[in-house]
Amino acid sequence: MGKYEQDARLLLEYVGGKENIAAVSHCVSRMRFVLNDPAKADVAKIEALKSAKGTFTQAGQFQVIIGNTVNDFYNDFIAVSGIDGVSKEAVKSAAKQNQNALQKVMSVLAEIFAPLIPAIITGGLILGFRNCIDSIYFFNNGTQTLCDISQFWSGVDSFLWLIGEAVFHMLPVCICWSVTKKMGTTQSLGIVLGLTLVSGQLLNAYAVASTAAADIPKWDFG
Repeated sequence: MGKYEQDARLLLEYVGGKENIAAVSHCVSRMRFVLNDPAKADVAKIEALKSAKGTFTQAGQFQVIIGNTVNDFYNDFIAVSGIDGVSKEAVKSAAKQNQNALQKVMSVLAEIFAPLIPAIITGGLILGFRNCIDSIYFFNNGTQTLCDISQFWSGVDSFLWLIGEAVFHMLPVCICWSVTKKMGTTQSLGIVLGLTLVSGQLLNAYAVASTAAADIPKWDFG
């Protein structure tokens, strides 16, 4: 046993015992519990433990903040409790039993859009940088942009639009992929659906207002 054995035994008691734990895991700084009956957890006693730095409940999980030594604490807790630890994904899945309908919907949406955040942030930074060099009149008494006076930066501006366009105009591809991944269906078909939504055969959403009704693409099935 390690140096956290005593606190681990007390924590096991304060969360309602082994029979009240549906799943347990840990992250960088926190113990993550899914409790069969969250009301049995004695928050005041848990927060009074020497090793605990606080508690909170999120997405159906009862989390105890331990700090950088959480891995050692977790190992001692598993040893004294006799419970098999599971992955964070398994804990998230088990935590759904403690979520209401709205929380379940928000959890699904978060899991769909979370993988897309890096791409959206990258695209946003690119568009923001482009606005600085092609839309802000810094030079010649406020009459020209950096792209107006430099062919190099004008070329950079055009090149960056290639990436920015890919991120935002092709975003339906990423969304459809993420949805199919979350739902456990065939991801390649999700990509095909996304590509269909951005097909050149369809009218660009930005061009709808300026396109005559007769010129809007359609399929005639007789």
